[in-house]
Amino acid sequence: MRNFKLLFLSSTILMAACSTNPATGNKQFAGLMSPQQEVQVGASEHEKIIQQYGLYENAQIQAYVNEIGNRITADTERPDVQYKFFVVDSPIVNAFALPGGYIYISRGLLALANSEAEVAAVLSHEAGHITARHSAERYSRGVVTTLGAGVLGAVIGNAGASQALGVGANLYLSSYSRSQESESDGLGLRYMTRGGYSAQAMPDFLYSLQRQSEIESRLAGREGTGDSYFSTHPATAERVAQTRNQASVYPKDGGVTNHDRHLKMIDGMLYGDSAKQGFARGQKFYHPEMNFTFEVPSGFSLQNQPAQVVATNKSGAAIVFDMASAKGVSPTNYIQSWVEGKPVTGLENITVNGMPAATASFQGTVNNQAMNIRLVAIQFGSSYARFMMAVPTNVGDSLSQDLQRTTYSFRNLTASEKNSIRPQRVDIFTAGAGDSVQSMSRRQPFDQLQEERFRTLNGLGPNENLVAGRLYKTIVE
Repeated sequence: MRNFKLLFLSSTILMAACSTNPATGNKQFAGLMSPQQEVQVGASEHEKIIQQYGLYENAQIQAYVNEIGNRITADTERPDVQYKFFVVDSPIVNAFALPGGYIYISRGLLALANSEAEVAAVLSHEAGHITARHSAERYSRGVVTTLGAGVLGAVIGNAGASQALGVGANLYLSSYSRSQESESDGLGLRYMTRGGYSAQAMPDFLYSLQRQSEIESRLAGREGTGDSYFSTHPATAERVAQTRNQASVYPKDGGVTNHDRHLKMIDGMLYGDSAKQGFARGQKFYHPEMNFTFEVPSGFSLQNQPAQVVATNKSGAAIVFDMASAKGVSPTNYIQSWVEGKPVTGLENITVNGMPAATASFQGTVNNQAMNIRLVAIQFGSSYARFMMAVPTNVGDSLSQDLQRTTYSFRNLTASEKNSIRPQRVDIFTAGAGDSVQSMSRRQPFDQLQEERFRTLNGLGPNENLVAGRLYKTIVE
């Protein structure tokens, strides 16, 4: 009888929380996160987003994004929502939304976009997630899933069922389902066209995103798509094709694009890493503000993340670098506190370019692969510069020697290095009669895939040429 009551309670909650969503017209189970709770969750998580990424401090670009955002959300089915738009200081091509009307777009995405309409498409898509209450829907279903797991555990006498079916705390930031993405694409087209923008900009930009993601994967030595927009917004070729079909319903000559206005707006905008974040240049990482540099072995791909620098290669080896505050602690004691008392081998003091340091190793697993893990902690002012290096056990000693050289490459910057390392920026130029894709590609400060990156940056097809008198983007240092 007790189990029947639990099952009845779960069914009762499910029915009570169902309602018709005014944006989609569909029945939706989202009642366990009220609109008031959405605002509270959004406000709380907004502070964490700002702490992690920071805002791009450019009043003109922020006002530009606000203008577009207000235009596309002026007529949604949720007038109760106060939409708020933010440009995050991140080179990663991404956009996302939080419950309560918080919509974020990265400067990396603004750099990839080739028109105001494409920016409107992204903001409209994110607004669609909010009006469709996708975060609330996932939260509510997650709560009932957890409740159902408790019922199942009671029925079969297995407490592990609850853990197996549990829902993570980051539900509203996790990847959307294909059906939710499709729903937001449709709503986004509705909102951007109501705001006076061309519907064709949405499938065009989705295609650019797909090409950019493929470039990121090739640069990192991976197959498939990269870790940016599509990691939280699942996409397939079918989705791009579906969005083209959805856009074809709207008049082809209806709505503005504003290609030139967008390019003029982002002229001079930061591209890639900023001085606050440090710069990845080939195999080297420089941080002028914190005054250090180090170099990773050939074959490793460097990625500068908000809280750490990560380098990986095709063998599965990885280097993770970060900084941690620790004053008055010896290097060996710091290593022991770092591993929280777990046993390590070969704990010893070393010196790295005049700085006290310590190193140790232990056996572990990463992604279910056996690894030799080496820890290095280097005293750097009142902090420790930390390397964690993971090498598959079946890889030869030569890689371990390369990683040792990475440790000893950590040093202070010279005065000339400080003066020469500058952030990259978006530069807008008017194509001349003698300019070509190939000639302009070679001017960019990239070692690999120069032409592919230039074409994707400008939304150019494989055989498309520059048109004299038209504005285009390039990257300069």
